[in-house]
Amino acid sequence: MPIPSRMLAMGNAPGSTTAIAGYGTTGLVATGSTAADALQLSADWNTFTTGSAGGAKLPPTEMGAVIGIRNDSGNTITVYPYSTGSTINAAAASVTLATAKTMLLFAVSSTTWASITTA
Repeated sequence: MPIPSRMLAMGNAPGSTTAIAGYGTTGLVATGSTAADALQLSADWNTFTTGSAGGAKLPPTEMGAVIGIRNDSGNTITVYPYSTGSTINAAAASVTLATAKTMLLFAVSSTTWASITTA
Protein backbone atom coordinates (compact mmCIF):
# COMPACT_ATOMS: atom_id res chain seq x y z
CA MET A 1 0.00 0.00 0.00
CA PRO A 2 1.41 3.40 -0.90
CA ILE A 3 2.33 5.76 1.93
CA PRO A 4 1.13 9.32 1.16
CA SER A 5 4.10 11.18 2.70
CA ARG A 6 6.56 9.13 0.65
CA MET A 7 4.56 9.69 -2.53
CA LEU A 8 4.54 13.45 -1.93
CA ALA A 9 8.27 13.43 -1.15
CA MET A 10 8.86 11.80 -4.55
CA GLY A 11 7.19 14.75 -6.26
CA ASN A 12 3.68 13.43 -6.83
CA ALA A 13 0.92 16.03 -6.81
CA PRO A 14 -1.41 16.02 -3.78
CA GLY A 15 -4.43 15.12 -5.93
CA SER A 16 -2.62 12.16 -7.48
CA THR A 17 -1.42 11.01 -4.08
CA THR A 18 -4.99 11.07 -2.69
CA ALA A 19 -6.32 9.22 -5.73
CA ILE A 20 -3.75 6.46 -5.29
CA ALA A 21 -3.40 6.19 -1.50
CA GLY A 22 -6.86 7.33 -0.41
CA TYR A 23 -7.70 9.70 2.39
CA GLY A 24 -9.16 9.45 5.85
CA THR A 25 -11.42 11.27 8.23
CA THR A 26 -11.88 11.10 11.99
CA GLY A 27 -14.46 12.36 14.47
CA LEU A 28 -17.39 10.76 12.66
CA VAL A 29 -20.75 10.23 14.37
CA ALA A 30 -23.03 7.38 13.26
CA THR A 31 -26.56 8.59 12.48
CA GLY A 32 -29.99 7.21 11.76
CA SER A 33 -31.45 3.77 12.12
CA THR A 34 -31.84 2.74 8.45
CA ALA A 35 -29.83 2.98 5.24
CA ALA A 36 -31.93 6.01 4.27
CA ASP A 37 -30.75 8.15 7.20
CA ALA A 38 -27.32 6.67 7.99
CA LEU A 39 -24.18 8.80 7.71
CA GLN A 40 -22.93 8.71 4.09
CA LEU A 41 -19.22 7.83 4.07
CA SER A 42 -17.08 9.81 1.64
CA ALA A 43 -13.53 8.95 2.75
CA ASP A 44 -11.56 5.76 2.17
CA TRP A 45 -10.55 5.40 5.84
CA ASN A 46 -13.20 6.37 8.40
CA THR A 47 -12.96 6.63 12.20
CA PHE A 48 -16.04 6.99 14.41
CA THR A 49 -15.07 8.62 17.71
CA THR A 50 -18.25 10.12 19.16
CA GLY A 51 -20.59 7.95 21.22
CA SER A 52 -23.76 7.54 19.23
CA ALA A 53 -25.55 4.39 18.15
CA GLY A 54 -26.54 4.66 14.51
CA GLY A 55 -25.40 3.78 11.05
CA ALA A 56 -22.92 4.41 8.27
CA LYS A 57 -23.66 4.06 4.57
CA LEU A 58 -21.01 2.83 2.14
CA PRO A 59 -20.35 4.61 -1.17
CA PRO A 60 -21.78 3.10 -4.37
CA THR A 61 -20.52 -0.45 -4.91
CA GLU A 62 -17.76 -0.41 -7.51
CA MET A 63 -15.66 -3.53 -8.04
CA GLY A 64 -12.21 -3.01 -6.55
CA ALA A 65 -13.24 -0.29 -4.07
CA VAL A 66 -11.85 -0.58 -0.53
CA ILE A 67 -13.23 1.16 2.57
CA GLY A 68 -11.89 0.99 6.12
CA ILE A 69 -13.99 1.75 9.20
CA ARG A 70 -12.74 2.04 12.79
CA ASN A 71 -15.32 2.23 15.58
CA ASP A 72 -14.08 4.03 18.70
CA SER A 73 -17.50 5.54 19.44
CA GLY A 74 -18.41 3.40 22.45
CA ASN A 75 -21.50 2.05 20.66
CA THR A 76 -22.11 -0.60 18.01
CA ILE A 77 -22.76 0.91 14.58
CA THR A 78 -24.59 -0.59 11.63
CA VAL A 79 -22.97 -0.48 8.18
CA TYR A 80 -25.26 -0.40 5.14
CA PRO A 81 -24.53 -0.74 1.42
CA TYR A 82 -25.30 2.31 -0.73
CA SER A 83 -28.31 0.80 -2.48
CA THR A 84 -30.78 -2.00 -1.85
CA GLY A 85 -29.34 -3.78 -4.91
CA SER A 86 -26.04 -4.32 -3.07
CA THR A 87 -25.20 -6.68 -0.21
CA ILE A 88 -22.46 -7.17 2.34
CA ASN A 89 -20.95 -10.66 2.54
CA ALA A 90 -23.20 -11.88 -0.30
CA ALA A 91 -26.39 -11.90 1.76
CA ALA A 92 -26.72 -9.20 4.39
CA ALA A 93 -28.47 -5.89 3.90
CA SER A 94 -26.28 -4.57 6.74
CA VAL A 95 -23.58 -5.64 9.20
CA THR A 96 -22.73 -4.36 12.65
CA LEU A 97 -19.38 -3.16 13.92
CA ALA A 98 -18.80 -3.32 17.68
CA THR A 99 -16.90 -0.65 19.53
CA ALA A 100 -13.08 -0.91 19.50
CA LYS A 101 -13.20 -2.92 16.25
CA THR A 102 -12.02 -2.21 12.72
CA MET A 103 -13.69 -3.41 9.51
CA LEU A 104 -12.17 -3.56 6.05
CA LEU A 105 -14.71 -3.78 3.23
CA PHE A 106 -13.88 -4.46 -0.40
CA ALA A 107 -16.19 -4.65 -3.37
CA VAL A 108 -15.83 -8.01 -5.08
CA SER A 109 -18.42 -7.14 -7.74
CA SER A 110 -20.68 -4.23 -8.65
CA THR A 111 -23.27 -5.50 -6.15
CA THR A 112 -21.34 -7.24 -3.35
CA TRP A 113 -19.11 -6.00 -0.55
CA ALA A 114 -17.06 -8.48 1.48
CA SER A 115 -15.86 -7.60 4.98
CA ILE A 116 -13.10 -8.54 7.38
CA THR A 117 -13.44 -7.46 11.01
CA THR A 118 -10.74 -7.46 13.68
CA ALA A 119 -11.20 -9.93 16.53
